[in-house]
Amino acid sequence: MKVVAFAGFSGSGKTTLVERLIPALKLLGLRVSVIKHAHHEFDIDHPGKDSWRHRQAGAFEVVVASSRRLALVREFEREAQLTAHQALAELYPGADWVLVEGFKDSDLLKVEVWRAGSGKPALYPEDPFIVAVATDSPAQLPQGTLRPVLDLSDPDGVARWLVDNQDRFDYHPERYS
Repeated sequence: MKVVAFAGFSGSGKTTLVERLIPALKLLGLRVSVIKHAHHEFDIDHPGKDSWRHRQAGAFEVVVASSRRLALVREFEREAQLTAHQALAELYPGADWVLVEGFKDSDLLKVEVWRAGSGKPALYPEDPFIVAVATDSPAQLPQGTLRPVLDLSDPDGVARWLVDNQDRFDYHPERYS
């Protein structure tokens, strides 16, 4: 499988880009999985539902499965910060591409999502794992770069760039264990 992370500060447009890349890659016949890094407590379960009740009763893991969907919720006994590699290990291995949103400090190859209007610094000058910058303001990049500069508003173009460079994104989990 191919793995690429999308890094940038909150409000930069990472979620929108990933959301628009999914159908662009699917149109190319590719199966896409997504890992989203959440900084705060989150829940995909709803109070009163059976799976919620099982978690409230103390289950370590609850798997909800139907003929169309599977969801796994795992409760950590203590706070834990999974690495991007640990999250990748949880995925079904049949995906062609995994788009990782967040994990900006990881050693995955990344596309930085940067907007001049955000007022946030760029990550690429200091992060050797950033292989391209997707932006809506290329003329305002804080410093020059030899990395490809991609049009943030052209997800089809970003998808083409990923596929054209797909060999760079081969994921080998044994390198990270």
